[in-house]
Amino acid sequence: MRPPVTPVPRARRHTLHFLHHARGAAPVHLDAEVDATELLDHRAAAARPVSVVTHVVHAVGRVLARHPDANAAYGGGGLRPRLVRYPWVDVKLTLDRVVDDTRVVLSSVLTDADRASRSFLQARITRLATNDPELLPEFDGVRALRRLPHPVGRLAFAAANRTAHRHRHLGTVAVTSLGHRRVQRFFSHGGTAVTVGVGRITTRPVVRDGELAAAPVLPLSLTFDHRVLDGAEAADVLDDLVETLRRPPTPEPDDAAR
Repeated sequence: MRPPVTPVPRARRHTLHFLHHARGAAPVHLDAEVDATELLDHRAAAARPVSVVTHVVHAVGRVLARHPDANAAYGGGGLRPRLVRYPWVDVKLTLDRVVDDTRVVLSSVLTDADRASRSFLQARITRLATNDPELLPEFDGVRALRRLPHPVGRLAFAAANRTAHRHRHLGTVAVTSLGHRRVQRFFSHGGTAVTVGVGRITTRPVVRDGELAAAPVLPLSLTFDHRVLDGAEAADVLDDLVETLRRPPTPEPDDAAR
């Protein structure tokens, strides 16, 4: 008996186009852990608590602004290699949604994340995660790709993500999370020079001032495109991100609009 063979669902075509586009990268993977005690204490005491992913997106925006060589993109192919360094930080966030009865990964770009407040970012993320993706204008491009024949869609995806315009669709840095499940570490290339992966917070033994203690630990991964930056700079970015998330979050005004 032969197993059934079916076409890849149209709802996942954009993922295939992205993977074809991203295959030229040279990904290298790093990982670290964050003592999330201060972060969770802040969430518990906040009048307007935000998710761990929002804290990470907020921190990534600030950190990438401090590391402009990592907030960049590679372009030009093999004949005329060049880099684009962005003066702003746009975070591409992946979302697990259901479209046409198919579980898919969608992504949306949170612009100017280096200047946005946590509450502003949370409002945007909640909107993307809870509303019908078929009705959100942020996913117009995905719906357009779904309607195109596969070869035409691949060309359209490549044209839309040329170096000069890539940040509009892929961001300047990517954040992806599997922390809703018992995932410690995973490594993903989001089509950007730096991709940050967020795992599940678990209680782990840590050493504080020479003493063993139990603490909530947030695992982070960082995948970087070796064409854009080298390992030492990528390690600096990850270390800065760990330190930023480890410290008590900075207060925000009650009327923060952005």
